[in-house]
Amino acid sequence: MARRIVLTSGKGGVGKTTVCAGLGIALARRGARVLLVDADMGLNNLDVALGMEGRIVYDMTDVLRGKCALRQAVLQDTEYSTLSLLASSHGTDMEEFPSGAFRRMLAEAEGAFDFVLIDCPAGIDNGFHRAVCVADEAIVVTTPHVSAIRDADKVMSLLETYNLHSVSVVVNRVRGDLVAGGSMMSADDIARLLRHRAIGYIPEDDCVTVYAQLGRLGKGNARSDLAMRYIAENLISGSRKIYDCTGEYRGIIGKIKTYLRRQI
Repeated sequence: MARRIVLTSGKGGVGKTTVCAGLGIALARRGARVLLVDADMGLNNLDVALGMEGRIVYDMTDVLRGKCALRQAVLQDTEYSTLSLLASSHGTDMEEFPSGAFRRMLAEAEGAFDFVLIDCPAGIDNGFHRAVCVADEAIVVTTPHVSAIRDADKVMSLLETYNLHSVSVVVNRVRGDLVAGGSMMSADDIARLLRHRAIGYIPEDDCVTVYAQLGRLGKGNARSDLAMRYIAENLISGSRKIYDCTGEYRGIIGKIKTYLRRQI
């Protein structure tokens, strides 16, 4: 049976969709069969992050309306054969589809995949409920900013009302130089504030922006790729490998790197 994991955040702009896409790629690189589901009907960008936006023929709405079978709407990645996407259509009013219909649709994918990653819309409205109610696990994505942490804490409280097997945290866009210098809250501190185990820390990485523009997200050798691979390994094996965002900024060489970065 597939593990159904919803990725949520509370606050928009924390990189939740990018994390969802990158994690899906990292899992597929380890041989896992992964289905990425874009449950955000308002700001759907999962297809863009994967470079699949030009290949969509049918989407989730077509499946729910009975216009096509689920297998017809699922797109396979051109590089990783075990990675697939179920895209959504922009601006569709999902209120016409009850949560039960969404649950039944995903149930059809149970036997074909090892992981179903659900990209939840930001906020805590009906779209949040629809995405979370079909999941067994949740990953809350946040950044080291007060507003993002506060919203993540609110989401954590809401997730406690659902029957989830586990809830974990991914701290995205961590500036290792600022953490090492004491001017940014560490990812460990954030996890303690949110009172949930951190499954991964992802460093601020300009390569993510470049890869996303090229449709090659997660297919390079950036630091964020390594951090994502650690998260995938933690999900698969239950290990606790965490990327050290501050390692390169410690010691003499680290101080030089910190100084040079602040001059840019």
